[in-house]
Amino acid sequence: FETASEIFMIKTPAEILKMRAAGKILSRILSEVAAAADEGVTLKDLDNLARGLLKKNRATAAFLGYKPAGADRPFPAALCTSLNDVVVHGVPTRRRLEEGDILKLDFGVSYGGYSADAAVTLAIGRVREKARHLIKATEEALAKAIAAIKPGKTLGDLGYAIMSTASAYGFKIVKGLVGHGIGKKVHEAPEVFNEGRPGAGLELKPGMTLAIEPMLSLGSPWVRKLADDSYATVDGSLAAQFEHTILVTETGAEVLTMI
Repeated sequence: FETASEIFMIKTPAEILKMRAAGKILSRILSEVAAAADEGVTLKDLDNLARGLLKKNRATAAFLGYKPAGADRPFPAALCTSLNDVVVHGVPTRRRLEEGDILKLDFGVSYGGYSADAAVTLAIGRVREKARHLIKATEEALAKAIAAIKPGKTLGDLGYAIMSTASAYGFKIVKGLVGHGIGKKVHEAPEVFNEGRPGAGLELKPGMTLAIEPMLSLGSPWVRKLADDSYATVDGSLAAQFEHTILVTETGAEVLTMI
């Protein structure tokens, strides 16, 4: 039997249409912002670009003014720009991108009352070989988790797919930061952990929408909160993040934020 909370997680066909629309807008904007991320460009430039594109698409920033759990203040930008050891929630500044940087772009869009959320990690110019492998492993972990989705599978299966990929590459899963359900709000139940046991946890059912976001570290899995409410690895090691908003279908998964 479905619990009340599980019924809430399952979106109607009309809701799914709205989330598809939000996802398409997000994909177009994030692709354009990612293409603009180059040496000499400031993080604030990228945020301003995202804001302008949101206005052009008659959509709103899901993150602007949003106060996630654990934050001391509402987020002041449309785009999260997290550099190098900063894992998530980096606030755009006048800092210029430099060769060797690892940039995480995390972006949320609200459109028609529904949300989409996605993230990519970019290498700026030439980066260290280990950094390239970290980016590759994190993107692969997301792909493996998506491939594991179908009705009857569980959140534990997704976490195991991510964990196994990280382990195969020799990288760490960042502790304390997780994916989430998504719909009318950018963060909804359930929490989507990046570690898990096969068959454990919530069973996946058609109509569920999840933001899956593996976050891997070259060094320590532990993070510390910075003054701007972002989270960085405690040892200063590089971190990477990838994310998609996913719809569980009758036969598998539909990526609503394909970039």
